[in-house]
Formats: sequence, structure tokens, C-alpha cells
Amino acid sequence: MSPKNKALPKNAVLYASSEADANVLYATKFFAPDPIIYLERGDKRMLVLNDLELGRGKKEASVDDVISLSEISKKIGKSHPADIVKSLLKGRKKVRVPGNFPVDMADSLRERGIDVVVKPMPFYDRRMVKTRSEIRAIEEAQRATEESVEAAFEVLRRAKVRGGKLYNNGLVTAESLRRLIHRELLERDCIGKDTIIACGEQACDPHNRGSGPIKPNQPIVFDCFPRSSKTGYHADMSRTVLKGKASRKVRHLWDTVRDGQQLGCDLVHAGVNGADVHQSIMDFFEEQGYKTERKKKGWVGFFHGTGHGIGLDLHEPPWLGKKRNLTLPEGTVVTVEPGLYYPGLGGVRIEDMVLVTKKGCRNLAKFPKFLEL
Repeated sequence: MSPKNKALPKNAVLYASSEADANVLYATKFFAPDPIIYLERGDKRMLVLNDLELGRGKKEASVDDVISLSEISKKIGKSHPADIVKSLLKGRKKVRVPGNFPVDMADSLRERGIDVVVKPMPFYDRRMVKTRSEIRAIEEAQRATEESVEAAFEVLRRAKVRGGKLYNNGLVTAESLRRLIHRELLERDCIGKDTIIACGEQACDPHNRGSGPIKPNQPIVFDCFPRSSKTGYHADMSRTVLKGKASRKVRHLWDTVRDGQQLGCDLVHAGVNGADVHQSIMDFFEEQGYKTERKKKGWVGFFHGTGHGIGLDLHEPPWLGKKRNLTLPEGTVVTVEPGLYYPGLGGVRIEDMVLVTKKGCRNLAKFPKFLEL
């Protein structure tokens, strides 16, 4: 591909499944399981679909022109996607593509005399600022998340402790709670994947999905980040709870994370630097006696970023973190999700999505924060 520092052409090409690629879905508002050609030629936006998708695409796709793959292939006497793109460009010799554009497709375009220029992430800068309909879609996914997590919490409330384990119509495990949440999400037209339900020492590894029996009196990190099957938009929420009675040290750890998370929410507003928000939370945790440092067996304390943008991708710009020197635009939806992790004590993470406003932010989560069930 051509160097990234070249002037970006006005013409753009995407080639991917819109179910797997957020840029294609954003550009077309059309779900397709297989790779499709999307092309911007000047101000005209075109989508090329096979005969199976053509009728649906003409009704659903948000583009200027839906083109039949079979008809254009017959017209030009060629069926390779690169030949179709070249035909639709009508003599134009440069296109911009995203960083995840297929290498073989880029090579095929270059072989046909098309200069391919990479546009670094984000490909569509405007994706960072959410429209009203996008915010509604994110909130709908959030309501589904809250209701599904509440179903799992209800199981924990009803569970009885026997022999250091929890029972509610059988042994309560991370796997059984995860299946329950995923079923509840499906009932609400959302897809859950890799939902984190990590108890005790497992919760000290922020991305440990969790496994085995859920134990009483130990923190359990729930991190649920489903995608709406209707709109493609994500939600993201973390809560830390325990079944039983929290020790004084665990209560202080949880209180500190809750207060740090609230501090982060209070600091978020349009124009603030995400790195500054992150550092303020880091400083607060240090003041409370929770150091972040590398031990022999790994990091302890707060050793991940504070948050990230969210939308059609679960993780997208802008970012809130130590090495993320970016200001937050008004209208962005970001997570605020600090955590503290200490083997022998446990892990705690609390997370909400917030809409960045001119003077602050609006929390899109309605789910309460509490420790003991």
C-alpha cells in the first residue's frame, strides 16, 4: 500500500463483511455476512451486492446507489472485485482505504493502476461523535445489559452457602451465570461474548473470563459488553459484588474504586485530556494507599486504562489512559472503568458509559452500584 503520509484521496473503498467490519456497517447501515464492495466516488456512495442481497439492500442500505454484482460483471466482462472497483471509479486513480483493508485486494487494485492510500484509524473521524440515533442504540443495548446482569445477581441473592460454595438449583459457577446472562441478552436481541464473571483470585487478572464455582464472601467482577443484533452498537458495564459479608479491607477497596470511578465521571467533559482524567484517578488511588507497581508475579494496583470510546466497535477512539494524549470531543460516548487488583485481597472494577457534554457528562447507565448481595 502507499505511505500513510500521502494526501488522502476523496475517493474511498471498503471491502469487508459489514457484520464484522464497523466501518462498512457505519457507511451503509446494512448487515451482510460476506465481503461487499462499498465505494465513495466524490460525493456519491455506492454499494455492490450479489443477487441474494440485492433486494434487501435496495430497501435497507443507506447509500446513493445499490449496484447488482452480476449486472456490472456482465457489463464489464470481468468479475474480480478489483475490476469492479476500477470500473466504478471511472478513470480515477487514487483511493483511500482503512488500515484493515485486505492486502490481496489492495495488491489487486495496484496491479490495475489504482494508488491505494491508507487512512489511519479512525477511518471515519465523525464516528467518534455520536448522533441521537446512535446514542439511543447504545442506551438500548445498555438496558438489555442491565436487565441481564440483574438476572445473574438474583441467582446469587437466592443462593445458599454450603461447604464454601453457592447452590441455587445446583452449583453456581462462573459458567452457569455466564450462560444465564447470554440467554437473557439473546431474549433482548443482543449477543454476549466472553462476558467476564471472575471470582476471588481470578478477578485480579482484569481479562480473566472466570471459571469454576463462585465462592461466598469474595469479590466477583462482572464485565458485560454485548452487541445489539439489531443495530450493531455495543454496551459495556462492569460491577463488582460479593455474596455474603465483605471484610473491612475488601469494603475499603471497593469504596475506593467506586469513589475513583465517580471522580473520573466528574472530570469528563468536552475538551478534557483523557490522560489527565486517568492520572487524576491514579493519584487518588495512591493517596488512598493503593500503589500500582510490578511484583514478581505481575502488576498490582491500577494497571490498565481508564476508558475507551464505544459504538459499533467495542473499543474505539477516543481513549482515556496514561499514553493516550487525546482530548474528548463533545458527543463522544466513553467508558469510565478504573479498577484495583491485589492477589490475596481480590479485584474490583466498576464501569459506566458516559456521554461527553460541553460542561460534563451524562451517565448512560442506570444500574446501581453496591457490593454485598
